[in-house]
Amino acid sequence: MPRIALYPGSFDPVTNGHLDVVRQAVLLCDRLVVAVGVHSGKKPLFSTDERLKMVRDVFGPVAAKAACGFDATTYDNLTVTAAQQSGASLMIRGLRDGTDLDYEMQLAGMNQAMAPDVHTVFVPASVLVRPITATLVRQIAAMGGDVSSFVPPSVAASLKAKFSG
Repeated sequence: MPRIALYPGSFDPVTNGHLDVVRQAVLLCDRLVVAVGVHSGKKPLFSTDERLKMVRDVFGPVAAKAACGFDATTYDNLTVTAAQQSGASLMIRGLRDGTDLDYEMQLAGMNQAMAPDVHTVFVPASVLVRPITATLVRQIAAMGGDVSSFVPPSVAASLKAKFSG
């Protein structure tokens, strides 16, 4: 039976931190499903279609290089439900620091109670990407700052285009 993992997030935008998690995740599963969260209460910078394109363009080649199946999808329900609907037995969660760990442990416990067949796997961020958050990247880009060391080149170009118009 293939190991399917779900990596959920808003990916608004994709960062080098997300990329770091994906590089590790593709070594842990046979198929990685990256799920872009769509929530009516949130107003993302990038549209759902733009975020899906970023996810496919940046993560697809990483999965292919690792001979890992790959898919990108959206979800608007509980993350654990999205995992079940994807056939995933693993849920990938990136950790930057102890604050992330505390929050993610609570989520993992609740998810385990709702779906004992979906196991949370914590992936620690590499040292160089630990401080990167999509929120900070958006703020820096909005103020005209250089985000090229925090995001893949295609994402940097997309951010520049968003804020130049």
